[in-house]
Amino acid sequence: MSHVTVCIRKLYCAAILCIVAAFAANAQELNCTVEVNADQIENSSKEVFETLEQAIAEYVNTNKWTNAQFMANERIECRMYFTIKSYDGDKMTGDLQVQSMRPVYNSSYTTTVLNFKDSNVEFSYVENEPLVYSEMSMESNLTAIINFYCFMIIAMDFDTFSPDGGTPYYELAANVVRLAQSSGETGWKAFEDNKNRSAVLSAYTDNATHGIRTILYNYHRLGLDQMAVSVDKGRASVTACIEELKKVYDAAPMSVCLSIFRDAKLDELVNIYSEAGTTEKTKVYELLYPLYPTEGTRLDKIKKTEK
Repeated sequence: MSHVTVCIRKLYCAAILCIVAAFAANAQELNCTVEVNADQIENSSKEVFETLEQAIAEYVNTNKWTNAQFMANERIECRMYFTIKSYDGDKMTGDLQVQSMRPVYNSSYTTTVLNFKDSNVEFSYVENEPLVYSEMSMESNLTAIINFYCFMIIAMDFDTFSPDGGTPYYELAANVVRLAQSSGETGWKAFEDNKNRSAVLSAYTDNATHGIRTILYNYHRLGLDQMAVSVDKGRASVTACIEELKKVYDAAPMSVCLSIFRDAKLDELVNIYSEAGTTEKTKVYELLYPLYPTEGTRLDKIKKTEK
């Protein structure tokens, strides 16, 4: 774990929230809102889904995921939204939307870091069954899925505060993937799907797409965080990140990290460039359009906003 990363995150969160440190110094890392939506399931008691929701929330929000020291007010804000589409016996299938947010320096604004929909979620759950954490073994597919995304949330958050600051947590996510790949459960196998959990991990750990992690730092620390001091300077750093994103695309045009960036940042970019000059807007549009040709309506807003 990078000591620099922890220190930077502490300083920024303290400045942003302006809260006196009157909390325990060993707080858990995540403040996660969990929702389990079972509206598509008919003729079934809703109690099991309510119990599941409570169990996941307690599991995520009380487990200590790392050795990093967090104050209570520094916890990473995140969200897990499960949509259950089938329920047979104790087996549930559906999808999971995972989001995480990060505060921006010297402002009340929070920016989305991770926004990803896992469309291949399958697990077994018996009502009131305890969820057990283990770093050394796979206790269940449900806890493995949760563990993976908790480590990814933490890894990406730390990357936004120092270069490659999330490395130890990507390694923990990789351990989850290794354990799960031998289980035979879906969503974990390498090359099985370019948007499964193995592919998500590879997008942030493979050398070919390592640039996405550099973008995480430069976009947030050198871009958004600097806008309180100089909007133009901060926006210039964001523009440089989009140029780097094009390099990631050239290296791996099907990488899931590109769609994660799109879902987290595309609407935000419209606001960032609302005060930019025509030349800068055009440059950004021409960089982004080949990457996201189906997002023409959203990208057009970058060109149309007036200074």
